[in-house]
Amino acid sequence: MLCDCWRRDRHRPEESVALDRVVESLALPPSRDGVAPRPASRALKKMGLTEDKDVLAMLRGSRLCEIRSRTWQKERLYRLQEDGLSVWFQRRFPHAPSRHSFLVQHIESIRQGHQSEGLQRFGTAFPPARCLTITFRGHRKNLDLVAHSVEEAQCWVRGLEKLRARLKAMSQREHLDHWIHSYLHRADSNQDSKMSFKEIKGLLRMVNVDMDDMYAYRLFKECDRSNDERLEGPEIEEFVRQLLKRPELEELFHQFSGEDLVLSAPELLEFLEVQGEAGATLAHAQQLIQTYELHETAKSHELMTLDGFMMYLLSPEGAALDHTHATVFQDMGQPLSHYFISSSHNTYLTDSQIGGLSSTEAYIRAFTQGCRCVELDCWEGPGGEPVVYHGHTLTSKILFRDVVQVVHDHAFMLSPYPVILSLENHCGLQQQAVMAHHLRTILGDMLVTEVLDTQNPKELPSPEQLKGRVLVKGRKLPAMQGEDGRPLSDREDEEEEDGEAIRAARQRTLPEARPQAGQVSPELSALVVYCCATRLKTLHPGPGPAQPYQVGSLSERRARKLLWEAGNSFVRHNARQLTRVYPLGLRVNSTNYNPQEMWNAGCQLVALNFQTPGYEMDLNAGRFLVNGRCGYILKPSCLRQPDTMFDPRCPGPPSTTLTVQVLTAQQLPKLNAEKPSSIVDPLVRVEIHGVPADCARKETSYVLNNGFNPHWGQTLQFQLRAPDLALVRFVVEDYDMASPNDFVGQFTLPFSSLKQGYRHIHLLSKDGAPLSPATLFVHICIQHS
Repeated sequence: MLCDCWRRDRHRPEESVALDRVVESLALPPSRDGVAPRPASRALKKMGLTEDKDVLAMLRGSRLCEIRSRTWQKERLYRLQEDGLSVWFQRRFPHAPSRHSFLVQHIESIRQGHQSEGLQRFGTAFPPARCLTITFRGHRKNLDLVAHSVEEAQCWVRGLEKLRARLKAMSQREHLDHWIHSYLHRADSNQDSKMSFKEIKGLLRMVNVDMDDMYAYRLFKECDRSNDERLEGPEIEEFVRQLLKRPELEELFHQFSGEDLVLSAPELLEFLEVQGEAGATLAHAQQLIQTYELHETAKSHELMTLDGFMMYLLSPEGAALDHTHATVFQDMGQPLSHYFISSSHNTYLTDSQIGGLSSTEAYIRAFTQGCRCVELDCWEGPGGEPVVYHGHTLTSKILFRDVVQVVHDHAFMLSPYPVILSLENHCGLQQQAVMAHHLRTILGDMLVTEVLDTQNPKELPSPEQLKGRVLVKGRKLPAMQGEDGRPLSDREDEEEEDGEAIRAARQRTLPEARPQAGQVSPELSALVVYCCATRLKTLHPGPGPAQPYQVGSLSERRARKLLWEAGNSFVRHNARQLTRVYPLGLRVNSTNYNPQEMWNAGCQLVALNFQTPGYEMDLNAGRFLVNGRCGYILKPSCLRQPDTMFDPRCPGPPSTTLTVQVLTAQQLPKLNAEKPSSIVDPLVRVEIHGVPADCARKETSYVLNNGFNPHWGQTLQFQLRAPDLALVRFVVEDYDMASPNDFVGQFTLPFSSLKQGYRHIHLLSKDGAPLSPATLFVHICIQHS
């Protein structure tokens, strides 16, 4: 009987009690003389932090001293905003105050003490317990701060960590809740808790929709029950409810729920089967109802309402990325040569390779992005201490020992699998010995100094065997010699290909700062166990004797040449031993090449400039997005077999059809927040990155003046020959007739981790930060011939 009553109640299609609860939280609070909580506590109440002492102290604000150099040290007021999602701070200039803020969701980490390069250099005058560093995702500089007391510093460290944890645990619907709440508060220009039509129009522009005035006013009047040209209380709730409606989800829900407007567990199971969920069971459908349904009565009767259905589709389980691939799921017991390994080039740089800043923070950022192979360009330094920088340029220098200390402290915080230190060694014998000393003393047992006891001499050890260990890649004694008998140089290919200018620059080193050609110190040579640097000039077809410990280093141009001239031989070579590819030296602005070309040939260490955002780094992030983001991805079987016949230039006929129906987008960000009238005209492009025959891009038409809920309903189709190698990139751009389109957001993932059915794609910024609550809603179909 209860079940029947519940089903009859659900004939009120837009008056779900669950949705009422959500929308109530979005409404503006009564004026300050009312008894309801102010906006500040309303947002934090939903986060469960209204009584937290640290958060309350952050709301009151603190005067913290920002440290940038020995002379640039300024005190500013920092205050958590009422939304609980951003921190405001004030900069004072001679004529007017300037206000700035940063989002809590963009914070990468919070460190207390002298735990950043900036505080170690410029903050030593302050007690470590009063110091803290806030690091950010992307390329925003660290914020090094000093509090007036230890307790104040700890308050900010604890408070920010609590906010980050709560944000991480938020559902997509809760992100939307906070997002719209903040805009409602900003749109209420006179803070009277009422919304005029002018304020409503301002709200619409803020959320990226330029609605027709007649339609907007008609919607406004429908909600203005009091007929006083003002919306308040329930009227605002109704307007927000109309604004947040998802007709495409309602239609999909009604297809499976029928007239009673609720999904039973068997009906939900039917939907899961249509979605292509392998192994879906009734028990799984029941578990989804218990997890995502908001209404307790429906949940108790194993029923899912429209709100629960939306929560499910907006969750990781409803995303295009297979959520089971978010943890390590691949076999980690195969030789290192069988994996793509996330690799960085010129890791020490934060900008261009001509005059950019070198920093140990760049290594920390690389490790937080899952990088497992970092580069150290080592040169003679003063006082007998080797330094790391881009030689013969204006880039700044950092101490080699400081880089090694960062490796010790940060290399295994996110991934337990081995780290490779790729040494470009330009030091003399004496400072090479110093390098070896620092590696041994700082890394200790982390450092691999001898072959593993159980090692098969014909193959490399596995990531599993090398957990928590550091490998050194470099030259080894007795001098490994190339085919022409000359000693090896770590980047000889680059010098040969980039011409006289670079070669001359390399030779301009002062005599006392240049090592004797080809010499390697015994101390440093002893640390090169599994990754012996070698020149790879030609490929010999056929199995041949395995040389698993040799690592060929190739410029992108040399790698392309080998791929073009002997694709299958190159693939076979990379099935047995490691190959590192790096950008040409002519890329003075630290731009990147397309890494997919090198992955097609099975190259493992495809090194990119992590400091330079762009589609190349999007592809790298997408390649290493899965398997727990551990930095190791098992190569497809066709790239692991020593006798494989695979050639990326001729992979065979199409074997898979990918069909993407681009349906809608939700809450796309404004590109110019300073111009309220600036509204995006979004279009969606789907790109396939794989073997040359698979590479393709197709796009929808653009939607005029709507970044809030644009609709396309357009179908894009692709034929794939080597799907296991392919990456799928979804890109949203702002159409511009007179100039190149502006980037809005993107998401890249491996084709093998793409789920079928109706899926949400959670967009990322150019720097890889989440753009919550911005999403695409698509239907994906994969057919194998």
